[in-house]
This record gives sequence, structure tokens and C-alpha cells, in this order.
Amino acid sequence: MTASPEVFAQRIASAQSTLTELGLAACLVPSSDPHLSEYLPARWQGREWLSGFTGSMGTLVVTQNRAALFADSRYWTQAETELANTGIELVKIDTGASTHHVNWLAQNTGEGKVVGVDGAVLGLAAAQQLRDVLAKVGATVRTDVDLFAHIWPDRASLPVAPVYEHDAAFASASRAVKLAQVRSAMTHTGASHHFISTVDDIAWLFNLRGSDVSYNPVFLAHALITASGATLFVATGKVPAALAARLKEDGVALQDYALAGPALAALPADAVLLLDPRRVTLGLRESAPSAVKVVEAINPSTLLKSRKNATEAAHVRAAMEQDGAAMCNFYAWFEAALGKERITELTVDERLTSERAKRPGFVGLSFNTIAGFNANGAMPHYRATPESHAVIEGNGLLLIDSGGQYPGGTTDITRVWPIGTPTAAQKRDYTLVLKGTIGLSRARFPLGTLSPMLDALARGPLWEHGMDYGHGTGHGVGYFLNVHEGPQSISKAIPDAHMAMQPGMVTSIEPGLYRSGQWGVRIENLVLNVPAKTGEQFGDFLEFETLTLCPIDTRCIDLGLLRTDEIAWLNAYHATVRARLSPLVSGAALDWLVQRTEAI
Repeated sequence: MTASPEVFAQRIASAQSTLTELGLAACLVPSSDPHLSEYLPARWQGREWLSGFTGSMGTLVVTQNRAALFADSRYWTQAETELANTGIELVKIDTGASTHHVNWLAQNTGEGKVVGVDGAVLGLAAAQQLRDVLAKVGATVRTDVDLFAHIWPDRASLPVAPVYEHDAAFASASRAVKLAQVRSAMTHTGASHHFISTVDDIAWLFNLRGSDVSYNPVFLAHALITASGATLFVATGKVPAALAARLKEDGVALQDYALAGPALAALPADAVLLLDPRRVTLGLRESAPSAVKVVEAINPSTLLKSRKNATEAAHVRAAMEQDGAAMCNFYAWFEAALGKERITELTVDERLTSERAKRPGFVGLSFNTIAGFNANGAMPHYRATPESHAVIEGNGLLLIDSGGQYPGGTTDITRVWPIGTPTAAQKRDYTLVLKGTIGLSRARFPLGTLSPMLDALARGPLWEHGMDYGHGTGHGVGYFLNVHEGPQSISKAIPDAHMAMQPGMVTSIEPGLYRSGQWGVRIENLVLNVPAKTGEQFGDFLEFETLTLCPIDTRCIDLGLLRTDEIAWLNAYHATVRARLSPLVSGAALDWLVQRTEAI
């Protein structure tokens, strides 16, 4: 159960007292860990513990007399509720990538003031910007401040769950092959050593998985790669002896997790160290001797793992079929039970998870299920709790965003269903979002197109009506890994060269529209970049293969807003869904599938 607002107010007061004791004007509390992960192990969920805000992204700043949480539009309603009566201000920012908190710190500190932050969890690029901005107002940064070591008495320890090997039937390339690919990239940059902290890169590179982070099958580790060997820094005892022996055969040595920093400190003076400034913390970067030459570039593994090969793509398609079958079983039950049983948003989560758990190979969810009815659906990252949830009854829209982890793939899907009779306004919103999903799904674009350039294709139908949404349109998806991965991002992000669309990338397409206090709409599929046959002499093109298999409800559609070609796309998609899922379901689920995939 969430603590009361008074508890969070007391914790902030304790933090402010500690600032005074340490001679600090302020302290920055990012939502991060030593691996800069999106989902954090309990030990590093300090921002949530201190503020009560449970969103997955947000930055907390505490000064001696103020506290402010910076969150983007996905979390505004949630944050306003969770921060109420805590004394913590909500500062609304445009996007999760905003650095408004840095400017706020500059405005609220000044000449001679010192700002504390834990360098062990602060990204290298973020640290440099923080120092640069504060220097302009005469303030300095102290990076050896772990605020929670002073104020969090029952802080969690490191996770102890064992590391396991990704099933060879699904790991389509060996560790040796992947390490050779990374070493080849190191050679191109002139690096003799390469240090990796991002846990999904490490899991991919070594064909290992774990359960240290909720929803992501990863484990806490760092890795140091050389031309002839590799060292994996992982907590002692987490790697079973038999697996350790196989790793040793592949030239991978194990050392304790805590020895990663000292290993960097022990690098020879003539070493050339490849580091990704966006994917390593300041603390680890500063462990390397000053004499060591550092090459800053994207982790080669980040680019490599984003491109699923043909074997992996086949496994992903099979995982989508199992996931789609689970949803057919759930939705058949849901529609039959609606109005006859008491169904809440929590019931949706429980029953949908139960159906997924029945499918072959299911490992777990890929993120918290979002089941939001009416006004709750207007919060993009809403989560029902036993203390606060809605009963699904009457009229309205139910938004369900969910996903699963399978050894052959990671799924992520959002659908919206009418409860009772949808209004004309709800149908209009739903159809405009659907037009965005269809428009981007049908896109063809030159190989290497920077992914943010595609964003407007999904927003166009909404922009035409003066509407928009505050989140990105699409994120990369891992292969039995993180549900959010890069480097591609279909969003308003300022593009860089690493966001170029390449064959084999799996990305979400998920435009939305949210009316605060009323309803929300989001329609999401995952797609695969595949070569497009253009027949012209203008270079290579890509297009999307839609991977997700689940009907898109047609009862919410305002047919007057759809063009003939858009209807044709939807009918073709539903024909594919029916053909692929029919062999995997029976009885009521098959009947539901047939009904919901009827051509319009």
C-alpha cells in the first residue's frame, strides 16, 4: 500500500536536513541506476520512495526549502494525484527528454552554491550538461553524494536471482559470433577495450538472461571486452557453475559486480577505451585513468541487437501468434461476461495475464498492464491499484495496453474497446487515431531514413483537426529483452545518425489521443522493417510488416472518416489475423475471432 502524503512530506524534510548537514544547496534525484535502465531494481527506486510518484520516468530536485518533480504529459494527471499534499511541486515538461530541471536548478541556486548528485547513477552526457549550465551561474556539482545512504534505512540490497542462458533454440547467433561482431566494430574505432553497462546489451551479447529487473529478462552486470577476451562483472553466486564453465570455454571470465570500477581503474596507460556516453554513468567513466584515451561512440551491440535476423524474425512471428491467441481467449471471455459479472480494471489485468500464462513458452509480462476505462484511459501510463481502480460498466471506452515475454520475442499491443454505446465524439477520436496507425503502417521509405522523420505520418490525421498527443509514436522492441530499446525512435526527437531505419528492426506504431477526465485512445501494433520492392532506380526502400495479431475493433469506427484504401488495409489485416490465429483457438475464442475480423 502506498504511504500517506504526510510520510513523503517527512521524507522530503529529512532529505532537506541532510542537505544542510552536507553543505548542499540542492540535490538531484534522477530515475536511474548504475546501468541507466528504464525499469529499476528496488535498490534504486529512490525517487519513488522519496516522492511517492510511481511513474517510470521523472526527475526529482530537492533544495533546502523546495522540492520539485519534473514529468512529461504522459504523467501529469498521475503526478498531480500522487504528489497531492506532499509539498512537492509538479513541473510540467514537454517530453521525457527535457532538461528543464537543469535550468530550474540554475535559477534556484547561484554563485558559490553546491548541487549534489550520485555520479554512480548519472549519465555521462547528463553530467556534462549539468556542470556546464550550473557553472554559468557560479554553482558547482558534487558527484559523490548518495542521498539515500543517509535517509533510507530499509533500502533494498542487490537482487540475487540466478542468471540463465537464453535457450539455444531461440538464440540464433552464438556468443562467439556476437563478440566477433563487437570486436570488429572496436577495430574500426581503434579501441583496445570496450566497456558496457547497459544490461540489455550485455544480455544480448552473451546470450544470457535474468530476472533482476521487473518485466525485462535481464540481470545487473557490466562487461569489459578486449581483442582476445571478455570479463563479465556480476554478483558472485548468480551464475551457476555449469554456465560459468561454458562461458569460460567461450573466453568469458567472471568477476564480482563491485570490481567493474576497479577494473577500469587498472587499465594500462596505452589502452584505448570505447565508451557510449549515453549509456554509461559518470562514476564509471571517471574510474578510467586520465592517461587512457577514450573513444566516445554508440555501443556496437546497441546497433547489432536492433537488427533481428531472419531466424529471430520467424520466432517473433510465432510469439505474436501465441500472444494473439491469448488475447482472443481473453476478449471472448470479457465480452461474454460484461454486464453479467463484476469486472474491474484489475480483473482485466488478472484475466489477460492468466490467458498469456497458458501459452507455450510464456515467461512473464513485458510491462505493467494498463487497463484504463474512460477517464483513466486518458492517462497514458495509468495503472489500476487495489486502492484506486474503476469498475467497467455503463458506456465508454476501455484502453488496454499489454505485452508478454517469450523466449522467441517480446510483445506490446494496445487496443481500445467500446463498452456500451460509443458517442460520435469517441468514434471520431478513435478513427483519427486509427488513420494514423494505418498511415504509418503503410509507409515506404528509403533505407537509412532517420526514424523521427516518420513521426508526422501518424500525427497527420490528428494535426488536420488541431489535435496531437504528448508521447512518441514508436519505440524499438527487443528480442526477449526490453520492451523499449533503441536506437530507433519514431518521435519528435532531434534525429541523429544512429536512428537510421535498417532491415530487421522491430518498432511500435502507437499514435494516441487523450481527453483529460474523459477518455483515451491508442492503437498499437509492432512492425518489422523489411525490404520493399519498388522496381525503380532510386535506391533501396523499406516498408513495414505488421507483426501484432489481434483484431482492431470496428464498432468504434466512423466510416465516414476512412478512405477506401484505409478500409482495404484494415480488411486485409483482419484477414491475416484470422488466418494466423484460427488454428490456435477454438470454441468461444474462435467465434469471437471470426466475428471481430469480419470485413467492413
